[in-house]
Amino acid sequence: MNGLVESRNLTKQFGEGHEAVVAVNDVNMSINQGELLVIMGESGSGKTTLISILGCILQPTSGSLIIDGSEVDYESQDLSEIRRKKVGFVFQLFNLIPYLTALENVMVAMDIGGIKGPEAEEKARELLTQVGLPDRLNHRPSQLSGGEQQRVSFARALANDPLIVFADEPTANLDSRNSASIMELIQSLCRERNIAFAVVTHDAHLRENADRIIEMEDGRVLDA
Repeated sequence: MNGLVESRNLTKQFGEGHEAVVAVNDVNMSINQGELLVIMGESGSGKTTLISILGCILQPTSGSLIIDGSEVDYESQDLSEIRRKKVGFVFQLFNLIPYLTALENVMVAMDIGGIKGPEAEEKARELLTQVGLPDRLNHRPSQLSGGEQQRVSFARALANDPLIVFADEPTANLDSRNSASIMELIQSLCRERNIAFAVVTHDAHLRENADRIIEMEDGRVLDA
């Protein structure tokens, strides 16, 4: 394997002894630059745990992870720094700060990444325009539809120019019209920005347009 993100024998176990649950079981896979990867599987198959490890939110019990050619050193590296510089996340729940505007929600992510002031505002405006919200910059989450809030989440995920964005069921809380719109957004961002997307979803529309689909079952990747 020689991808942007590579896992080697990744395993994640929760608990010990008879209570142990192996959520991710000896996974070897890679994700390439600019690739739209869809991850499928039944509830409890390990999908969310896997992308949480690949995105440096969780530490594996064993195995290794390589991002952009460098192996993650869990003993000495600051995982939050890797997330800030190389990884973006979009979740089922939009996780926007309710008292901030769309523009401010995106700027907060940039502030964490070291981009501040007029530069951050200009870039946030550009990102929100790219995700189709040029007229909603000053609206708070409560003033936005579910689809619009998820678009803000994507703009926020792109705030620090990540190499890859992980999205966990990004359309789960949306109606069919907004779901289709978000799926089209994912495809266009992937192509236009040449960013890898790894998306956990059951949405047939994205499955049809993915570069690759992998299936998970009982913590194992059936086809990587």
